[in-house]
Amino acid sequence: MNKRYSLHHIHSADEFTFSPAEYSYFKYGDKSYAEKFAKELFDGLISENEHLFNTDKEIVVLPSPYMAIPTASNFLCFFFKKHLDFYLFQKGKKSSILSKINRNHTYITDYGNLSFEDRKNLIANDTYYIDKDFLRGKLCIFIDDIKITGSHEYTVNKILDEYKVEADFMFLYYAELMNFDLDPKIENFFNYYAVKNVEHIAEVMNKQSFEFNTRIVKYILSLESSNFDYLTSKVKKAQMDLLLELAISNNYHLIKEYENNINTLTQTELYYGY
Repeated sequence: MNKRYSLHHIHSADEFTFSPAEYSYFKYGDKSYAEKFAKELFDGLISENEHLFNTDKEIVVLPSPYMAIPTASNFLCFFFKKHLDFYLFQKGKKSSILSKINRNHTYITDYGNLSFEDRKNLIANDTYYIDKDFLRGKLCIFIDDIKITGSHEYTVNKILDEYKVEADFMFLYYAELMNFDLDPKIENFFNYYAVKNVEHIAEVMNKQSFEFNTRIVKYILSLESSNFDYLTSKVKKAQMDLLLELAISNNYHLIKEYENNINTLTQTELYYGY
């Protein structure tokens, strides 16, 4: 089995059944919207596909591939699992298992600006690992926030084929582009709808519901020094300490474009004697 479900369908460039502003905040680390979207996605899936869970197979949920820093979809996946597990509990079934596809590389290119071919070529340079023996015979649910060109699904299916994973697969999306006459760059229309500049980034980071994800880490590390200094003055030092820790964990210190801001973070650490 290889199925797909999306909650919202994008047919137009100016009319949507979800809030672009909420989606934009979600993409830049506001977990409250990850929780909201996950509940909506779960309810929509169950209302149309409840029969899929009338199975004795173990269920595994997986977000889009990442290295060390979670993507926004990881938080969507985490909250989705919470609702799924309560549903399974009510049915007297085993809880689902959270897993991931590991990736070994990263890139600075803004994915939302690319065509299908460009996205496919970019991620083709990456290497991935999945535990095929662990997934064998299970129902594997791959969760992502939006499907624009299908490159994510293409890549995951390619990985599953290469590893010869014998299981059932379900791809879930909060939203999906259905009108292919629309430019794939519409993804960045959603990404930047409410979060357009460093002032907006500071506002998001000062929310109690904020947590770093890959997108916002890359955004901050790419800032010009004046904007980076502005952000540093507007958020807690503990957040910038964590930013450095995450950047190193994802090998961003090896990327030239991020060098200056990582060095600034490092000097701050040294100044405080850490």
